[in-house]
Order: sequence, then C-alpha cells, then structure tokens
Amino acid sequence: MGSYATLVRQSLLLAAFVLVVTLLAPMDAKLWIVGVGAGALVFFVVVSLVRHRQVVRLAQEVDEVLHSGRRLDFSNYREGDVAVLANELGKMVARLQRTSSQLALERNALSDALADISHQIRTPLTAVGLMLPSIERADEAHERKRLVRELESMIERVSWLVTALMKIAKVDAGALQTASQPVNAAAMARRAFAPLEMSYDIHDVALVWDVDERAIFQGDEGWTAEAVENILKNCLEHTPKGGKVTVVVTEDALATTIAVTDTGPGIAEEDLPHVFERFYRGGHASNGGIALGEAAPSQVQQGFGIGLALAQALVSAQGGSIRAANGPQGGARFTVSFPKCVV
Repeated sequence: MGSYATLVRQSLLLAAFVLVVTLLAPMDAKLWIVGVGAGALVFFVVVSLVRHRQVVRLAQEVDEVLHSGRRLDFSNYREGDVAVLANELGKMVARLQRTSSQLALERNALSDALADISHQIRTPLTAVGLMLPSIERADEAHERKRLVRELESMIERVSWLVTALMKIAKVDAGALQTASQPVNAAAMARRAFAPLEMSYDIHDVALVWDVDERAIFQGDEGWTAEAVENILKNCLEHTPKGGKVTVVVTEDALATTIAVTDTGPGIAEEDLPHVFERFYRGGHASNGGIALGEAAPSQVQQGFGIGLALAQALVSAQGGSIRAANGPQGGARFTVSFPKCVV
C-alpha cells in the first residue's frame, strides 16, 4: 500500500507539472505539451507498476527463503536495476545456503568429537573409580604404592588428553599463535626427544641419530618439537624391546625434512589413510603387523589415538606437511617436511 501511495503522489506531481507547463505555454503549443505530458505520465505509471510488481515478487521470494528454507532461482528477471538486485540476492542466498550446510557438517563433526571425547575420558575415569576402593583395602604398603602410581598415571593421561584437545581446538579455530623464524632442525629434534629419553631407556629402545646439523627451516621451534615428540612417542609405543627408532634430518633446495622410522611391525595398509584421524587407533593388522595404536608387547600403555592428530595439526598450522608410510625394511615411517617456499 505504501508503494502504491508513493506512486499516486509521484503521478499527481507529474500531472501538476504538465498542467503548469501547459498553462504557461503559448496557445499553439498547449495541445502538443498536453499530448507529450499525457504520454510521459502513462509511461511513468506503467514502468512504475511493472517495477513494483517485480519488487513485490522479489520480496516474496526472499521471505520464502528466510522462513521456508526454499532454494529459489533469481535468474528469471530481465535486465535492469531490479535484475541486478535479484542477481546479488541470489549470490547472497547461495552463500548463506553453503554456510548453513557447512555449519551443519561442523555441528555433526562436533557432536561426534564430543562423543569420542566423552568415551575417551570416561574410560580412565572409570578405572580411577575402581582403583580407589582397591587402594583403601590394600594392607601392604608396597601394594598401596603401586596402586597410587597407577592412579597418578591415569590422572596424567586424562590431563594430557584435555591439554591436547585444547591445542587442537585452537588450531581448528585459527587461534594458535605460531612464530615464523629460522629453526635448527637437529636441535629441535633433540629437544623433542629429551622428555622421552628415560622412557626409551626403560623400554630398551635405542634412538639412532642421522642429522644434518646445518639444516634450517622457517617455523616455530616449540610447537614443532611437540609434534615430533608425539611422533617419537608413537614410535616408542610400537617398537618391541631391543628395537630402534631412527631420526633423519635432511635439507635440500626444496624443503627441510625430519623423518622418523621405527623397527616395529609397521602400519596395516587399511589403517594408513586414517593414521592422523582423531581417536583412530586402528582395527586391522596385516603381514604380521599390529593395528595402529596397539602397543607392542611389554611396551607403554596404549594411547588415546590423539597424538598423531595433534602432530599433524601443529605442523599444518606452520605450513608444513606430515606423511605416514611403511619403511622399505619394515616399520612405520613418519616424514615431516617444511618447504622452502610456498607457490
């Protein structure tokens, strides 16, 4: 109604203008001015009515998109400013629909992740709850100390899981602050191994170094060391007693590479595509191999399946890449690469 009222006012103003011009014009020009003015008025009214109908239809379609969620096509408008507006609205609707679909996928992924997190945390917490009565009933001091140490280990595992998940969440949100400066790859690798040195000794697994002391890459030493530490920990979990883990650091014109290879049974072919998935611990074994995440006999306790996912997140956040494969002589091989330039 408001648009029609505006149209009536504009038409009356145009008619009044034509009337005034007609009154002021010479007698022999009055008829010509009246004819031209009437034609202009009719043309103005017709064009305005057509545009008004297009705008009303466009508004109805936008309303249906907003309230009914329908997928509408704005391409059936002819050339003109309304067609330009319809085209822009079509782009906006398409973008909103893509965003809505993406949000739905992220919501489902978040729901699945929360379910996995709940399951992963519930398992050690259940174990903690079962251990407390055993500690209370233990009469011998030696047995009580053993149970307390196991309890501490469970609590540390849960704490590590929460910390790792928070770091991954920061990477996903783009909130992880990483430095970009020259890093000595060999020194970084030794820094990554330092917290695990005692564990390697306890489990009788040797670490062999083959590093280029001059290899440099552009990145964040702290976060990269944590990523490599998770890889070294994973290799320790899958290397049998008396085995070895080899760290090779090289640099060429294209990239700086840190390769970590173990002498374990390797990764089952079915598990290779899923190595870096969160909470994936494998379920296949082939060629005498064990499933990914399954600790070798007499080795450290099986992990949560989050360490390699965290390693990938930390490396990718710096523009690097990480790959997993089986070595030509057996065992798993993880390769971290930092390119010299990005094309």
